[in-house]
Amino acid sequence: MAIRLSSLRRLAGDAGILLLIDRIERQLVKLLAAVLIVVMVAATVELIVQTAVALSNPSTPWLGRTLNRVLGDLLNLLIAIEVLQNITSYLRRHVVQIELVLLTAMTAVARKVIVLPAGAESKPALLLGLGVAVLALAASFWLVRSLTLRQPPARTTPARWSRVPDRSTPAGDDDRG
Repeated sequence: MAIRLSSLRRLAGDAGILLLIDRIERQLVKLLAAVLIVVMVAATVELIVQTAVALSNPSTPWLGRTLNRVLGDLLNLLIAIEVLQNITSYLRRHVVQIELVLLTAMTAVARKVIVLPAGAESKPALLLGLGVAVLALAASFWLVRSLTLRQPPARTTPARWSRVPDRSTPAGDDDRG
């Protein structure tokens, strides 16, 4: 009975909880990656089939909606690949790489601009919003990139509780209580 009680205390301690959270988090990320791969394979097959059907029909108008649809689907797949890279990067290094997230967001905005339907030029608020989004993402990427080139990321391993005090924060600022 004493052995079980000490095991429960260890599990209920900070280190045990962090370990449990880390394990659950990793399993959820793996599940998300598997789901994303299944969706990407299905979307790729659908894109290939739709393109083959359109190519087999000589009267397909490639310079209109068909081209926009194919480009949109292709760019959606590229965005999904970037999201999968984000997930695998997280599994490898256990950190979210903000540069990769910003690049994915820029690709998504670029996709939106590329597949704008005819007549979108009559919607100045939409065009202004997309322009602001592009500028904000580009500025964010530049800022993050310039900071990362000067200073490597501080955290490259899973968060762990330690009895050794953290020298990077002033005394009393840690949240272990």
